[in-house]
Amino acid sequence: MSRLDPLLDPNGSGLRRIEVITGAGGRRRWSEEEKTLAVQESQAPDAVVSQVARRHGATPQQLFTWRREVRRRAEAVGAPAFVPAIAENSGAAVRAPTPAPKAAAAAPVVEIEIGETHVWIWRDADIGMATAILRALRT
Repeated sequence: MSRLDPLLDPNGSGLRRIEVITGAGGRRRWSEEEKTLAVQESQAPDAVVSQVARRHGATPQQLFTWRREVRRRAEAVGAPAFVPAIAENSGAAVRAPTPAPKAAAAAPVVEIEIGETHVWIWRDADIGMATAILRALRT
């Protein structure tokens, strides 16, 4: 009795199906340059993470992990969380806007002194924020 699947050996010729697996096997390793390239590509405004990951032979989960690692390394070295915007002059004369004249500062409506701490509350202050600050100072 043959242990082969009859669909694989319909003529009973004794041929077997063999699957050849090539490659190193095991886990795939990406260089830091490959990871950096994939992360940069995934951060483009119109990028789709799953498509970027597929192009680089990774899963979306791996790509998100690489992005998280980049953020953590940047935070560890004290890199700014936001990148400053740079505006380039196209050659035309550009004038800085003239600042509006400062209005006289309105006096606070309430002044609270708790020990050496002073809290001033203005008329348009958010009541929830003022309450939260006072509770924090009380404790």
